[in-house]
Amino acid sequence: MLEELSIRNFAIIEELTVPFTSGLTVLTGETGAGKSIIIDALGLLAGGRGSVEFVRHESKKAEIEGLFIVPEGHLAYERLADAGIDCEEGMIVLRREITHKGKSICRVNGQLVTLTTLRSIGRTLVDIHGQHEHQELLQMDKHSGMVDAYAVSTLFTLKADYEAHFDQYMSIKKELNRLQNSDREDRQQLDIIQYQLDEIEQAGLSESDEDEKLEQERYKLAHAEKLYELLQYAYTNLYDEGKGLEWLRGSVNQLEEATAIDPTLKATSEQVAASFYTIEEVSYSIREHIDQLDFDPARLHEIESRLAEIEGLKRKYGATITDILTFAEDKAAEQEELLNRDKKIQQYEEKLHEASGYLLAAADDLTRGREEAAKALSTAVEEELADLFMEKTQFSVRFQTPTQGERVQYSNEEKTLTREGQERLEFYMSPNTGEPEKALAKIASGGEISRIMLALKRILANASERTALIFDEVDTGVSGRVAQAIGEKIAAIAGETQVLCITHLPQVAALAANHMHIAKEDEHGRMQTTVTMLGDNERVDELARMLSGSAVTEKTRENARELLEFATL
Repeated sequence: MLEELSIRNFAIIEELTVPFTSGLTVLTGETGAGKSIIIDALGLLAGGRGSVEFVRHESKKAEIEGLFIVPEGHLAYERLADAGIDCEEGMIVLRREITHKGKSICRVNGQLVTLTTLRSIGRTLVDIHGQHEHQELLQMDKHSGMVDAYAVSTLFTLKADYEAHFDQYMSIKKELNRLQNSDREDRQQLDIIQYQLDEIEQAGLSESDEDEKLEQERYKLAHAEKLYELLQYAYTNLYDEGKGLEWLRGSVNQLEEATAIDPTLKATSEQVAASFYTIEEVSYSIREHIDQLDFDPARLHEIESRLAEIEGLKRKYGATITDILTFAEDKAAEQEELLNRDKKIQQYEEKLHEASGYLLAAADDLTRGREEAAKALSTAVEEELADLFMEKTQFSVRFQTPTQGERVQYSNEEKTLTREGQERLEFYMSPNTGEPEKALAKIASGGEISRIMLALKRILANASERTALIFDEVDTGVSGRVAQAIGEKIAAIAGETQVLCITHLPQVAALAANHMHIAKEDEHGRMQTTVTMLGDNERVDELARMLSGSAVTEKTRENARELLEFATL
């Protein structure tokens, strides 16, 4: 329920804090005092459209804050969780600010949120019913939701099951259409893939390090002449004209003779001898390498061409030979998938056929559930209308085929479906016995619409999770016994949920548990709206004013007391 509403610098309200209690609370006062401004403020907390016109003159911003208490399991908890907002002890604080520049700032439990989030949460807490909602009753697309809300306990699962099948059907159909419409693009893609695979296959790539080996061989071939000169010079110094080994052999012989004279030179002599044999082996190795050198310009050209081919493939398909081979594997798999497209289309056609059967069956189940709910709702509405002196009114719910939607066929059955079902529901009524029923939008008067909407609110009060129901002058245009009946119906609704009601009818006001008076006063040269909770005597005076429309007399006070006494019976 709504515990408290705080308003600052909103329209003609400078600052106002209003506490609320459960049951029926009425707000009365002279026209223009600001009753509807309070409803507008609540509308903003529920995510209504803001405007700079709401900001009080010479103020920087308007501020509205509402404190709500919700029971466990309320839908608001789910919406709060979706938004990542904590809720302690069932308290929810909605706050809305509108700056003089038109910027809207929304908060829930102190956390900054988008207007969409505020609206999502706020509309689970507040249901405002005024002339706009009268118009909604005339809109055919709203009727299905009312029937579903009436039988939510039985229709919830049926509707959820239907929606799941509908979504699955649409998903399969979307993929099937994509497969069918992409045939031309697929053939073009196949040509491209085949060209790529042929190019890679013709290159004959096998070893992942082929390019590295070729680079090394190319380097040697490109520098073969220089390598020959360096090796030949080294060999000559060691073995030929340089006579390096010959001189070293002489040193070995001389050290051997010296060792015979001085045995301590034996180790030195052996080291020099070992060096001689090592260098001799090295010189043989150099000679062999020189003999193996083969500068082949044709081979160098062959290597250059091969490396250029590999480099061209790298630019197209990957930075390394491994990447190129991986690319080819992926493209081969894609080619296989595209070549099997016809088979895949057939598979999806079979899936769609199967999904169509499940969808139509779910649609029939939902329709049967709605038919039962529609009959029960029609009976309940007629009973409520009888209490509102429309006892001769016949009310029914007609099932019509949607004019637009998804054509679904299964075997020999074909129907037009929307995500709401295979039918559009529309309310029909006949205000008098013997007259044919006609669409509500074409026959109902303003007063009848008000009473039908009130009857629906009464019936749907238990199904609704909203904690506060606000009626904004729903009793306009009625009087006498009809006004009394409307008041009693609103009071009955207040037995199920908190109700705030702006009214001009004393019969309605007398039934309230709490009575607030809205007045407009001149304070320091500016108009200011005030709200006063009326005591017993003040309430008598206010009802007397509402009865007389002008001066309050003892006679009107007596009539007011009678109204209050009658309301307590």
